[in-house]
Amino acid sequence: MKDFHSPACKRARAAYTAQCAFQYFVTLLAADAFLAKLLTYIGISDALTGILSSFITLAFVFEILTLLILHSRLRAKPIVIIGNTVSIFFFMLLYLIPFLPVSRTGATVLATVCILIAYISNYLISAISYRWANAYVCPTGRARFSAVKEMVSLFSGMLFTAIVGYVIDRFDRLGETEKGFLFIAAAILILNICNFVALMMIGGRDDEQQSFGGTGFRETLKGTFGNRYFRRLVIQQILWYVATYLTFGFIGVFKINDLLYSVLAVQIMNIAASLIRLILSAPLGRFSDRYSYAKGFRIGLYLLACAFFINIFTTYETRFLIIGFTVLYQASLAGTNQNSFNMTYHYIQEKYITQAIAIKDSIGGLCGFAASLLGGKILTAVQQNGNCLFGIPVYGQQVLSAFSFLLVLVAVLFTKFVIEKQSVTVQ
Repeated sequence: MKDFHSPACKRARAAYTAQCAFQYFVTLLAADAFLAKLLTYIGISDALTGILSSFITLAFVFEILTLLILHSRLRAKPIVIIGNTVSIFFFMLLYLIPFLPVSRTGATVLATVCILIAYISNYLISAISYRWANAYVCPTGRARFSAVKEMVSLFSGMLFTAIVGYVIDRFDRLGETEKGFLFIAAAILILNICNFVALMMIGGRDDEQQSFGGTGFRETLKGTFGNRYFRRLVIQQILWYVATYLTFGFIGVFKINDLLYSVLAVQIMNIAASLIRLILSAPLGRFSDRYSYAKGFRIGLYLLACAFFINIFTTYETRFLIIGFTVLYQASLAGTNQNSFNMTYHYIQEKYITQAIAIKDSIGGLCGFAASLLGGKILTAVQQNGNCLFGIPVYGQQVLSAFSFLLVLVAVLFTKFVIEKQSVTVQ
């Protein structure tokens, strides 16, 4: 039995918390208003910007290759370090594209390649990273630790994005937008170094030298798809991802191009939303530990449904409603984000946990990316029709939000009447 109160475990948890914060900062710089501003600057359309913003879901598909890594019996720590470092490096390269002597088509191709490689490198090892780092967390307090870790990332992320948003807007007002992109690239480089150091500090001389091989593909399939509880988790993941990415990838460009908010204004919204998520993280973590991860996940879905419902009515005249969407969406993640991982521990044998997470994310990611492609077509059709539908003035994002709202309701019902009825084990 591992001593979770030992100095090595405490150090590992602290380093893991810091590493998640550094990685979260990079995620913030490569999403929403920051990414929308960059892609718009290099001449990419709204629909393609939304699809590129949703590349995270396509990258999930490559998590299936995690099974090959696991089968090779390689050590977890070096794999995680390499994957994270490469991922952050390509996010940094993304912001150097405006300085390259390439055409708009060339810039679009480069942006696509950078985003895709960055996400693939990260999600190829995300399931391995999750289990490796969580080996130093007591199983009975996993949701509470996840909540505290998330709170650290959110609070520090609020300060970080406020500073970066202010700097970018200042460069914009001076007519030096490209210097703002260079500033972001430099920030990501520094974060990559910090992330590397934090990962190195997880483990040590008493590290278990974890390698997660040992199960063949046939045995893995039997332990995952042969388990009806797992198949239901996959369906739940598909519903959640499709509902989210049908719309979410197009929200950043909606805020900037249609609602005409500045980058700093968007970051102030995000800070307010992160503050609400921070406040909810600990109570929802305790609730999930006490009752079940599935019930905590369902609470997150309720908040997500409210977010999409509000966005159905968001126009330039009612643009303040996007604040409600942003707050509720972030608040929903306090219930869905970590519980999506943690639920796997309740329904899958421990030796299949990493494989199960990888398979579940891959299938959900593929469906989520397909949803973003469909969302892009719907958005383009509405825009080509003069932002009208059946003669009614409407933005494409409003139409997408209506579909997402209905899909989240289906996910709520499935979670309540199917997932929560399953037998739970603690591992």
